[in-house]
Amino acid sequence: MTTLAQDTAARAADLAEAARLRALFEAEGAVPVEAAILQPAQTLLDLYGEDIRARAYVTSDALRGEQMLRPDFTVPVVQMHMADGAEPARYCYAGEVFRRQEEDEHRASEYVQAGFEIFDGANPPDADAEIFALFQRILAPMGLRTATGDIGILTTAVSGLAISDRRKRALMRHIWRPRRFRALLDRFSSAAPLPAQRAALLAAADPFAQAGPEIGLRTRAQVEDRLESLRQEAAADPIPAGVVELIDAVLAVREKMPYALEHLRDIAVDLPWIGPALDRLEARGAALARRGIDTEALDFEAAYGRTHMEYYDGFVFGFYAETRPDLPPVATGGRYDALTRQLGQGRAIPAVGGVIRPGLIRELGGRA
Repeated sequence: MTTLAQDTAARAADLAEAARLRALFEAEGAVPVEAAILQPAQTLLDLYGEDIRARAYVTSDALRGEQMLRPDFTVPVVQMHMADGAEPARYCYAGEVFRRQEEDEHRASEYVQAGFEIFDGANPPDADAEIFALFQRILAPMGLRTATGDIGILTTAVSGLAISDRRKRALMRHIWRPRRFRALLDRFSSAAPLPAQRAALLAAADPFAQAGPEIGLRTRAQVEDRLESLRQEAAADPIPAGVVELIDAVLAVREKMPYALEHLRDIAVDLPWIGPALDRLEARGAALARRGIDTEALDFEAAYGRTHMEYYDGFVFGFYAETRPDLPPVATGGRYDALTRQLGQGRAIPAVGGVIRPGLIRELGGRA
């Protein structure tokens, strides 16, 4: 148990390190920005649905409605940029973020981040390489393990499936929830008969014939829409087992970057629509090499990043202390082009960013 004086000193040290990191980002041409600690809850709920409530602190304001303690900086920075930012742009920031912890009481619910964001559509692979190389250079003295991946490969694989739009939307929505994604994939590829009770309900000429009085929040029209979607689902052909095996093969790729690309190219012979995503991976590898990164020593995991913030939709990376597997990553980042489209009211721009946690640098006894 730490004392109040120790907690205060640790927070001061974290903020001092965050300020130092922000100065390093400023030296790379980033403009320092601030974001309000209280953020409108509706924006985050629109992006992530009700699941965000399990991770954020929610409060209510008589005039402003529901508010959330800032769970991260990226969303407000994107909102700011899409409202009136010039392009290209680089931003940096430092401050506290707040995340509820319901499974691990030892993980901090309030901690400090320092971050760097790039909005630039001229050469996205080079922007990916720029931010990764910067983070690697800053964190090099700590000897951390590096992980990289690309969410865009899986999203491209799913978007090209010959399935109904309803099924496709369901799979895309749960890409960042691996267990739910797996359950949906298994269900959509199964030819198992419907449970007898559901089959009878869907076959009934009037499903409401003996339903009794209407209760609950759903209207009859909403229930009818749901029944129709269940009928369409029951009539849909299952996803072929071979296609599921190919998606599993993509997710299983875990090698050094050049060999991962080679392996994925082999899979693309039978899954050709992932070709453009692999071209982006290849271009990023070349951009990393130009910036002095030894890609033959760089780990690549196709499934990496699926449990991080859901706005990442392309390149993802993280830096970890191998001697402390109990700790979260010291730094994470990735590409979030779709987020700019969601918050841009019709506008979009390729964007990539990352954050470093100064508190973990202090806890590991190092200085980046």
